[in-house]
Amino acid sequence: MFGDLFEEDYSSVSNNQYGKGKKLKNKALEPPAPREFTNLSGIRNQGGTCYLNSLLQTLHFTPEFREALFSLGPEELGFLEDKDKPDAKVRIIPLQLQRLFAQLLLLDQEAASTVELTNSFGWTSDEEMRQHDVQELNRILFSALETSLVGTSGHDLINRLYHGTIVNQVVCNECKNISEKQEDFLDLTVAVKNVSGLEDALWNMYVEEEVFDYDNLYHCGTCDRLVKAAKSAKLRKLPPFLTVSLLRFNFDFVKCERYKETSSYTFPLRINLKPFCEQSELDDLEYIYDLFSVIIHKGGCYGGHYHVYIKDVDHLGNWQFKQEESKPDVNLKTLQNEEEIDDPLVILQAVILQEENNLISVDQLGQKLLKKMGISWNKKYRKQHGPLKKFLQLHSQMFLLSSDGSTVSLLKKDPVQSKSDFQSTDQQSFHSLALEAPGLSDSTACSHWFDINDSKVQPIQEKDIEQQFQGKESAYMLFYRKSQLQRPPEALANPRYRVPCHLLKEMDAANIELKVKRAECDSANNDFELHLHLGPHYRFFNGALHPVTSQAESVWDLTFDKRKTLGDLRQSIFQLLEFWEGDMVLSVAKHVPAGLHIYQTLDGDELSLCEVDIADGEDIFVWNGMEVGGVQIETGIDCEPLLLNILHLESSGEGKKRGRLIESPHVFPANAEVGTVFTAAAIPAGIILVNSTGSADEESWTAVPEEDMKKTFREQGLRNGSSILVQPPNSEDRSVLLKEGKWMNGMNEIDWIQVKNLCQLESEEKQVKISATIHTVVFDIRIKAIKELKLMKDLAENSCLRPIDRNGKLLCPVPDGSTLKEAEVKMGSSLGLCLGKAPTSSQLFLFFAWGTNIQPGTEMEVIVEETLSVKDCLKIMLEKSSLPGDAWHLRKMDWCYEAGEPLCGEDATLQELRICSGDTLLLIEGKLPLPGFLKVPIWWYQPRGHSGHWESQDQPCTFSQGNGWRAASTQGAPGHVPAEVSLVYLGDMDISEDAALVDLKSQARTLTPSSELAVPAPALLRAWTVESRRPGRLLRTDRQRLKEYKLGRRPEICLEPLQEEEQLGPQDVLLRTQMRIPEERAYAPAVDLVWDTTRGWTTGSLRQRVADFYSLPVEKIEIAKYFPEKFEWLPISSWNQQITKRKKKKKQDTLQGAPYYLKDGDTIGVKNLLVDDSDDFSTARDDAEKEKQELLPRGKRDSQEVLCTQSSDISSAGTPARPRGPEASLSIHVGSFR
Repeated sequence: MFGDLFEEDYSSVSNNQYGKGKKLKNKALEPPAPREFTNLSGIRNQGGTCYLNSLLQTLHFTPEFREALFSLGPEELGFLEDKDKPDAKVRIIPLQLQRLFAQLLLLDQEAASTVELTNSFGWTSDEEMRQHDVQELNRILFSALETSLVGTSGHDLINRLYHGTIVNQVVCNECKNISEKQEDFLDLTVAVKNVSGLEDALWNMYVEEEVFDYDNLYHCGTCDRLVKAAKSAKLRKLPPFLTVSLLRFNFDFVKCERYKETSSYTFPLRINLKPFCEQSELDDLEYIYDLFSVIIHKGGCYGGHYHVYIKDVDHLGNWQFKQEESKPDVNLKTLQNEEEIDDPLVILQAVILQEENNLISVDQLGQKLLKKMGISWNKKYRKQHGPLKKFLQLHSQMFLLSSDGSTVSLLKKDPVQSKSDFQSTDQQSFHSLALEAPGLSDSTACSHWFDINDSKVQPIQEKDIEQQFQGKESAYMLFYRKSQLQRPPEALANPRYRVPCHLLKEMDAANIELKVKRAECDSANNDFELHLHLGPHYRFFNGALHPVTSQAESVWDLTFDKRKTLGDLRQSIFQLLEFWEGDMVLSVAKHVPAGLHIYQTLDGDELSLCEVDIADGEDIFVWNGMEVGGVQIETGIDCEPLLLNILHLESSGEGKKRGRLIESPHVFPANAEVGTVFTAAAIPAGIILVNSTGSADEESWTAVPEEDMKKTFREQGLRNGSSILVQPPNSEDRSVLLKEGKWMNGMNEIDWIQVKNLCQLESEEKQVKISATIHTVVFDIRIKAIKELKLMKDLAENSCLRPIDRNGKLLCPVPDGSTLKEAEVKMGSSLGLCLGKAPTSSQLFLFFAWGTNIQPGTEMEVIVEETLSVKDCLKIMLEKSSLPGDAWHLRKMDWCYEAGEPLCGEDATLQELRICSGDTLLLIEGKLPLPGFLKVPIWWYQPRGHSGHWESQDQPCTFSQGNGWRAASTQGAPGHVPAEVSLVYLGDMDISEDAALVDLKSQARTLTPSSELAVPAPALLRAWTVESRRPGRLLRTDRQRLKEYKLGRRPEICLEPLQEEEQLGPQDVLLRTQMRIPEERAYAPAVDLVWDTTRGWTTGSLRQRVADFYSLPVEKIEIAKYFPEKFEWLPISSWNQQITKRKKKKKQDTLQGAPYYLKDGDTIGVKNLLVDDSDDFSTARDDAEKEKQELLPRGKRDSQEVLCTQSSDISSAGTPARPRGPEASLSIHVGSFR
């Protein structure tokens, strides 16, 4: 399945260290992908915005809503360019919606972005990552739009399209008086539980009557007494668009938990609402509604994913359902024993039909043919039919090549509209597709449905909607439109219809820019970087090729188009090398530990570079094909040079053996006999033991039998770095002792609770054990403990039991009336018997402390009413703490003992802010900043022993009074990893959210003592957020505003000095690399490395970048990421990335995900395998810090580990889930336009 997991993928190795800068290839940012064959655009998910994407697509495919929004011009809404002007009233939300709809209609990209729209909502990055309910969003978004459109011609947009009314009536059975109440609605909420479908639910709501009789009589105002009556509800006014919300989520009062109703719930494609309406004299067509959108929820009540089924009313997309006939009509497996295998037309057709959308690149077609059929085009068909691309061009009746000849697809009788013509308004081709769609009657021939799942858009059939009637993936919201709403003919298949002129111009310009970028990217993606090794500049030495002079003169870098032929490459090299005389042979070479080795000669000048399997970064040896420097060269994998370590005992001149073991490297051809080792070691005969594991800790030596001495090194399984021990014939055998470890565990059942006397009263006993079960009531345990401790009986009225945690801290008192199970007290735990009563059900027991740097157990305690305001609670805590002044505010301490969000709103009650008993509040000096401002603590960050900064490379910097930077004295010892985080607090700074990052840097330079550091300019400062007392996220782009970084309410910023300005691109990652010092468990000082991740966050890309940076062969380095919180190194291996590349998977592994979570500022250790072959990356300091961690109190250590653990959306199996916190509310911030 995975092939050879640990096989080196030499085809992907690029050795740029030989030859710098002859010609470099510039990497361009990848433009967004063009639209797929449906010609509809999806919306990119920002992390948790699938619910928003589904609703936005529904509104976009509501033409009446879209066009009404487009009808509002800049004279009413304003201009986006003026949104930052203080006096300008710019209605940002409708403007951003207009722009998004225009992009969905006209911009040739696979998926649009909602970043600008969510920014106009006032959402932070946390809100964009948090899941919400789409039904709640529907109401909040409509409310925000109504507020945004006040005072414009579109003020009644929502009311006109979605507003309806319901009338509730009560009819007295005595006087027949009718009492009625009218209600407005934007969506109908219908029950799902115990209901078969939508029509059944509407019948229960608007047809059946509720009767008041017997014990449930109605008081009639006219009769002035209790009478029998009947209550009913009817739909009085129907909107043009009816939204139905299904109550899928319910609460189980027995289990006290939420659950999702997954039973079957049907809904029709067309519904007649006449039976449910108050007035029925209108034409029947007035009550007919057609389904056009179904928002679907997949998952449970605590999380999941949304996507939407949408009916394309305006025929904007290309709809073609893939029929069974479109499946490959040729089975590749059945061809292997039939005559069709000799027909390349049949073979190629079968291969292309198995590809998605029947589309494949020409380069991959030959590889797929070899992989699936075991047939090479060059060997099987080339002689008779010519090159593959030429064959495809000659058979244009079956194969359709793209304009640049890079991709090929099957030519269909009724092909789908081309991506490049996605704005075409050719209705004839559209209708031909509609009529040919299978399974559609005349009435539904034009019902084109699509499944829009974030960025992906796929055509579906109407019958697929039935699959969403039930299950964990089922319908959640339904959208109907009046069947009388007809679209004008000019709107059909015309995405430019009613789009404002300024948006048309903007989209046209954006499409031209995209086209240019894609052309540039295509050129960049088709360029190869080749390393030309010039034969006259090499010599054969010690079994391999080595440069005669410098590497720069021996190796030239050449950028070449991979679509050109080998002959073109040869001609280009001839032009570059004017001094060349005679024949020129091009061969693929590889770097091995012994030097450079030639593997194969390239033949076929008419073949493209892809067809001859030349990879990007390939090493090409240019020579005459016979000899180098007068020495005939053997080529191929069989004679590959192996660098082996030969060990033998040193001997004296008299032939006596000494005890010292000599180790020396030797190079042997892979096809040489093992017995040649005796000649290399100058030993006439003896015993050979080999160790091919390469492990220093678990060596496995195997003796080579006499009959195997004639075998080659490769047959014996030896490889580069293997060790060979040569012993005299009569040497003693020394065995390896194995260490065996044992473990044992045990478990005792616990049926007691320990109660400690903490009442500060004298007693014979300090603590007692009380027998109990999980069902024992706390009050019984307390009374029994008072008796056994022989304390006064008065304590029964004025005492309580409080749990004691593992650090000895007293927790919130346990209610007397609860059982141990209800109070979540574990058997065998300790409870403290303390003076004072436990809080009542309306009171809160709170801990509070002053400042942020507190230790568990040092907090003060207070009991307050839950209806107390924040202002009064702050006053009480200040009095108990004896703190002066009123410039304080409260923050809630989070679970890792850090100050959390401030308690905003002085008049808000503790209950409204969801403060619970046992919470810890922190008294923080300073009042909260005004709205629109941030209070930012500024830190100075200086990695110790780090090069690339203002201090010298080997000396850490310190502060001096009045002298700027000065170097601290060192002894020249190598720095250990990681460089300790040195954060110096400079002070707090109030700054506007609209200020740019460069303004923050400039203002921070005025703080004391940073003014003593004399940084010349803000551009020489690098800004980071502070997370867990370490640099976290790197803040780029000095001109970007602070609120655009979405820093949250309480950001902390640290500034790092630079020697020179840096320009980091959006795809650049800043890493701290440190080279490991051989034979010492230490590292050289850290050096900044910028890694361009344009081509992906792959292991191979990072390894290549590090190898280039240190001028080492990529196969001769090992790298590892350092986790400073755990003092551990995690090696970054390359085998999984190579397998991913070899298997051509669409989704490659990424270093951004588990287990590396690579980001800016991470430390990368680098090991040079040429001089250091140990497996260990750790340092002596790591071992010492791990021992210190073991000595920490268990509770504090656990909190630190949890703090440093990366969060995951999915809990690991078997791990008990934590109690769920309160769900965050959803809101959209809108300015005032009244």
